Amino acid sequence: MSKFNQPLGGNDMPRFGGPATMMRLPSQADAAGLDVAFVGIPMDIGTSNRPGTRLGPRQIRDESRMLRPYNMATGAAPFEHLQVADIGDVPINTFDLKKSVDIITSFYDDVLAKGALPLTLGGDHTLTWPILRAIKKKHGPVALIHVDAHADINDTMFGEKVAHGCPFRRAFEDGCLINDKVFQIGLRGTGYSPEDFDWGRKNGWTVVQAEECWHKSLKPLMEEVRAKIGDAPVYLSYDIDSLDPAFAPGTGTVEPGGLTIWQGLEIVRGCAGLNLVGGDLVEVSPPYDPSGNTALVGANLLYEMLCVLPGVPQGR
Repeated sequence: MSKFNQPLGGNDMPRFGGPATMMRLPSQADAAGLDVAFVGIPMDIGTSNRPGTRLGPRQIRDESRMLRPYNMATGAAPFEHLQVADIGDVPINTFDLKKSVDIITSFYDDVLAKGALPLTLGGDHTLTWPILRAIKKKHGPVALIHVDAHADINDTMFGEKVAHGCPFRRAFEDGCLINDKVFQIGLRGTGYSPEDFDWGRKNGWTVVQAEECWHKSLKPLMEEVRAKIGDAPVYLSYDIDSLDPAFAPGTGTVEPGGLTIWQGLEIVRGCAGLNLVGGDLVEVSPPYDPSGNTALVGANLLYEMLCVLPGVPQGR
C-alpha cells in the first residue's frame, strides 16, 4: 500500500461520485505534511470584463474527476513520489480586493512555512501578485514563466493599482522577479500602444507573441527557456485565455489567434527539470463554459504541472 495519498479510482467510486476535490484527492485543513497543496482562490473581483472566475476552482475540481494518476505521455507518476492533497479555498473578502490580496499572501505564507509547494486553482489573475509576495519571502526573487494573451503589466486600471491587468507590474515593483529570467508567452490582440508589450522587454523580460508560435512546436522555445533559467527558482503562471477561444471559450477576456492545447501541453511539459516552486491556473469562468471543456483543460494543465515538479521522474 502506497504511503502517499492517491486519487480516488474510477473502479472504486463512479467518476460522477466521490469527493469534490482536485482529482478526488483527500482534503485536509492545511498544508501540514504535504509536498504539494492544491489551493483554490474563488475570486473575480479583480476582473475588468466578464465575471465568473469566482466559480473557477469549483468547476476545475469537478472536471478533474476523470484524471488518472499515471501520465501516459511522459511516464510521470507524481503520486508515487509526492504527498499531495487539496486544502480547500482561500477565504477572501469578496467585497474588498485589497484586503483579499493581503489575505492571500498570509494564507500562502502558511502553506510555504509548512514546506508545501502550492498549485493554485483560480480565480482571476490578480491573485498571482500576492502569491509571488509570499514566494519571495521563502525563495527570494524568482524566474517566471507567464503564459497569457495579455501582459498584465498595467500601472493602473480605472485609477486602481490592484486588478487582474496589473499583477506583474506590482510583482516587478516588489522585487519578486529575476528580470532576465521572465518569459511571457502567447501575448496577442489589440492594445493602446507598443508599450503594452514592450514595457516588459525594456525591463529585460522575454516576450513571445502568439504570432511567433503559430504553426510550430514550442519544444524548441522551452529548450531556450530552460537554458536561460538554469537552476533558479521559477514560478509558472498559466492564464487559460492564452489558449485560442476555440479551445477555451470559458474565460473573461478572450482574444482570437491564441495557442493550441498541444502547445500549452508542450509549455508545461517543457518545464520538467526546472526548479519549480509554485504554479497557478487562472481565469476559468464557468458561466461562459457550458460544456465544461475550459475547466477540463485547466484541470489537465494543473495535473501536468504536478507531473513536472521537482522530485517526479520523467519516465519517458
